Amino acid sequence: MQEIRTKNEWESYCTIELGILEPILADLGYTIQDEQRHIKGERFLMQAVTTASGKKLILSGTRKDGKRVIIKATRDDAGKKEIEHERTCRSVLGAINFAAEMFHSPTELLYTESHGFLISIQEFIDQPKTFLEHTLEEQFNLALSSFKAQEGAHATTHRHLKSIRKSFEIRNAQTYLNNFSNFVATVSEQQINNRSLRNTLRSTEDELTEHKDTIEQYCGFLTHTDFVPHNIRIKDSTIYLLDHSSLAFGNKHEGWARFLNFMTLYNPTLQAGLEQYMEENRASEEGTSLRLMRLYRLGEIICYYTGTLERSEGDLKLLNKARIDFWQKILMYKLENTPVPEEIITNYKRTRDSLRSPDEKARQKGLH
Repeated sequence: MQEIRTKNEWESYCTIELGILEPILADLGYTIQDEQRHIKGERFLMQAVTTASGKKLILSGTRKDGKRVIIKATRDDAGKKEIEHERTCRSVLGAINFAAEMFHSPTELLYTESHGFLISIQEFIDQPKTFLEHTLEEQFNLALSSFKAQEGAHATTHRHLKSIRKSFEIRNAQTYLNNFSNFVATVSEQQINNRSLRNTLRSTEDELTEHKDTIEQYCGFLTHTDFVPHNIRIKDSTIYLLDHSSLAFGNKHEGWARFLNFMTLYNPTLQAGLEQYMEENRASEEGTSLRLMRLYRLGEIICYYTGTLERSEGDLKLLNKARIDFWQKILMYKLENTPVPEEIITNYKRTRDSLRSPDEKARQKGLH
C-alpha cells in the first residue's frame, strides 16, 4: 500500500478501508461504533512519520450479543506483521515465569483472515476509572508494582536469551547508543538552523557514551517501552496490557523512563515520588541508569516531533514546534540533573491546549 504522508491521505485510507471492512465484520457478527476516536486527531502522524510502522485500523465495536470489543484490522503487509508480532508477544509473555498475577491480557475473541484483511478482536476491558483518576497512593503502588514485576524477568543466560530472541527485541548498551546517534543525525539534518537543539543532543550523546557500562549493567530485563496510561487498563487491581508489541528485553529502566517523562506533564507529583523511591531504596547506579534512560527517551521524542514538521501545517505545525522546544528544555534540565520549573510545564500545557484540534482533544479524552 502507498505510504501515508498527510492527514488527508490518512483520512482517505480510513474511509476506503472501513467501507470494505464493515460488511466483512458484519458477516463475522461484529459492528463498529459510529464514533472512532482511535483513528482521528493526530493518529495520522504515527503512520506518516514512523515509516516502518504498518498501517492498521484500531476500532471500537460490539459483538452481536452486545459485548464491547476492540478490533484491529489491516490489509497492509507491514500492518499484518505488527498484529502477528503482538499476538506472539502476548502468547510468550504468558509463558514467561514472572508476575503472572500482575499483568493480564484482554481475551482474544477472534483472529482470522478474510478478504485480504487480518483481523484481531479482543474484549474491551471496562475499567471503573482511569489510571490518573486513582489516588496518588494507588497510582504510586500500581506503577511501582508494575516495574518490579518487569524486573522479575531477567534473561541472565544464553538459554534465556535463546528462548526470547525470536519473539522480543533485545537491546544492549550499544543498541541504545546507536539509536541515539541516529536521533542526533536525523534532528541535525532537519533542524540545521537550530544550533541550541543540536548542541543539547550532542551533549546528551556524550553523557550516554560516557556511562555506557552503567546502561549495560542493567540490560537483559523485560521492559515495556511504552508503559503509559493509554496502553493499560485497570480492573479489580489488575493491570491489563493493551500493547504487547512494546515489550522488549533491554535496560530495566527504559519503561520507568518513558513513564516518568510522561508524568512530567500529567502528574509531576507522582514522578517526584517515584524518583524519591529510587533515590532512597535503590543503589546509586540504578538512579544513574534511570536518568540515562530518561535522557535517551527525551532524545527519541524530540526526534519524533522533528519528523512531524514537514507533514504538519497550521496549528499542528506550531504545536509540534512547541513540543520540540518544550522537550529540549526538559532534556536540558535532566542533563544538569536539576528540577524542572513548574512554569515551564504550565506554559507549555497552555500552548498545547490552545493549538490542539477538536478531534485530538476528543482522542486524548479517550486515551487518558
